[in-house]
Amino acid sequence: MPKHSKTRIRGLDADDLEWLAANPEPDPDLPPSGDRWSTWDQSTPTERGPKPHPVWLVTELAAVDTELGILKTGKEADVHLLSRAVPDTDRACLLAAKRYRDSEHRLFHRDAGYLEGRAVKESRMNRAMAKRTSFGMRLIASQWAQAEFSALCRLWELGLPVPYPVQIVGTEILQEFIGTSDGFAAPRLANVSEGLESLWEQLVEAMVRLAHEGLAHGDLSAYNLLVRDGRLVIIDLPQIVDVISHPTGPDFLDRDARNVATWFASKGVTAADPDTLATLLRREARLP
Repeated sequence: MPKHSKTRIRGLDADDLEWLAANPEPDPDLPPSGDRWSTWDQSTPTERGPKPHPVWLVTELAAVDTELGILKTGKEADVHLLSRAVPDTDRACLLAAKRYRDSEHRLFHRDAGYLEGRAVKESRMNRAMAKRTSFGMRLIASQWAQAEFSALCRLWELGLPVPYPVQIVGTEILQEFIGTSDGFAAPRLANVSEGLESLWEQLVEAMVRLAHEGLAHGDLSAYNLLVRDGRLVIIDLPQIVDVISHPTGPDFLDRDARNVATWFASKGVTAADPDTLATLLRREARLP
């Protein structure tokens, strides 16, 4: 029988490995450009913002999400700037992606008071959250993300000045980017020095409407209020408190009033008085 020569298979040398590292095979699950396909279809209708959706919002499934940088870091979550655009069209929008930290990070350093009244049905889950196990921390992250998204939806429908809540996927909340069309974020109230009398009036109106619904922001300050074109926008709402059902709800209402009124008073707004605002809010919330 004729002898058949064996084909010698050459192993990859250093040049081959270097070329492969520089020219990786494209991932078929990723778009040709950008960082991921739009996650719009990953949210159920109840995990999307209120209808009608704003005309600026890109909901096409052919859209691509591109990371543009980080807007804000915090102990509980980071906020990233995201562009969602349909390739080769003029359909594009900027979104703020708030991503709650996973269980490897220190979560919710002041959450104990806020979590009262948010117990889940399963005792195993409640024990895990109380003990801050890895599973419990993931539950807390999910609970806070859901609480913030629900609060944004509710307040948006009430006509309060909050970013439009686009969607929630796991512990990521996508919401309207408050800033310029070229990606510059609106300043925090703490960094604004003009038009403070008008901003104070806007804030009192918003807080009164919140109190009328039996709600308090829970952590309101000059650092979680944005100012865009002379208008206030309230952000950071995971800890929103039902002042009627929460054991210490009135205290949260008083603290919000004290924090913001003291700041405005320090800037020369004579109408800003903590006690007067607290009394007004308690009366609006029908509290003693």
